[in-house]
Amino acid sequence: MINFIIWIVVGAILGWLASMIMGRNAQQGLLLDIVVGIVGAFLGGWLLAPLFGTGTINQNDFSLSGLLVSLLGAIILLAIVNLFRRGSVR
Repeated sequence: MINFIIWIVVGAILGWLASMIMGRNAQQGLLLDIVVGIVGAFLGGWLLAPLFGTGTINQNDFSLSGLLVSLLGAIILLAIVNLFRRGSVR
């Protein structure tokens, strides 16, 4: 149970950092930060973890390299969302 809580908190922090880096912090709240952090960690685990030979927070790897791969995955996720939002009609 404590691992789940840590996973949510770290996901929220990583999502928040990614949204700040991508300039979307004012557009999303805490829940979306958590989703971005966790889904970004899955994306990072799928794309980046094999390249760097590390895990992600979703694989209970809370090392610096695991956190960085998860953060990069969250940044990539926000970049993909930005691409689709830019092309949509408002």
